[in-house]
Amino acid sequence: MKKSVCMQIALCAAMLFAFSSCSQKNQELHVYSIIHEEETKALTDLFTKKTGIPVSYLRATTGELVNRVITEKDDPKADVLLGGATSYHIQAAKAGALEQYVSPNAQGIPEYARSSDGTYTGFCVLTLGIGINAGRFAQKYPGKAVPKTWDDLIDADFSGEIVMTNPVASSTAYLFVQNQLQRLGWDKGWEYLTALSQLVGQFPDSGSAPPKLIGTGEYALGIAYLHGLAKYRADGFDIQLVAPPQSVGDVDCIAIMKNAKNLEAAQKFVDFMLSAEAQELMSSIDFTVPVNPSAKGADGCIPLSEIDLISYDAKKASSQKDEVLAKWHEIVK
Repeated sequence: MKKSVCMQIALCAAMLFAFSSCSQKNQELHVYSIIHEEETKALTDLFTKKTGIPVSYLRATTGELVNRVITEKDDPKADVLLGGATSYHIQAAKAGALEQYVSPNAQGIPEYARSSDGTYTGFCVLTLGIGINAGRFAQKYPGKAVPKTWDDLIDADFSGEIVMTNPVASSTAYLFVQNQLQRLGWDKGWEYLTALSQLVGQFPDSGSAPPKLIGTGEYALGIAYLHGLAKYRADGFDIQLVAPPQSVGDVDCIAIMKNAKNLEAAQKFVDFMLSAEAQELMSSIDFTVPVNPSAKGADGCIPLSEIDLISYDAKKASSQKDEVLAKWHEIVK
């Protein structure tokens, strides 16, 4: 009798273990994605193909998703934050919303793309530039030279013909604001931003909007990431790319949420995003520059060696964020 009872208990325990293991293997990874829909789907599909782990994701703007991560830190609704510039991940880390994890694939990745405490890691390089719709520019400004520097944009002739995103919602625009503050200094930087804001025709929330609006000819000029502009140019749109001197370079980062419900799957996804295979896939879609030294960037993306970058202080950008956005509200009504 005792032997039979023990065997039944052992069988039940084995079945429970098997069910638990199966459940773990079939757990769905939940991702908050700041990168574009096309890249998110391609990357998560490849991850599922390689690991068998299904993925669901929510695609939204940087500001919205970073606020969600911080608000939900005690009970996260997602496991991974995919994308977003360094300053936003620093903000989430300071709020205690990110898990520490150093991926084995982080070895060899440049120091500028890694946090010192392992709360986030960069997976591609981002640089800002000016996009020009060549046809509209020639029509509006016959004989006029295209802007080659950030200061060239401060031209009354361009009033209403410039598009840039809203820095409150978009990491792209906030990086641009910091570019000018760190390039020119606080006072002169705000003089520049005040003058430019009066020439901007539209402030959409999404960083992907300016390349599209320039490509379709709704505006002659726009401020955006160079890789976003290069993608639309490769798709056949009439876009000229300018990499102004004294620009800012940053990295798109990935992080795991504190108290993530699918921690093991989240760690595997970070490992995947730092691999050469994932970064080459992303570059082939959106022309970003990989941080993995073994990964090759797509033809058509501008290499960092051809871009004049200032020394960007991401920690300063993060610490100033509330003050900077409050001042932005003052000058842009």
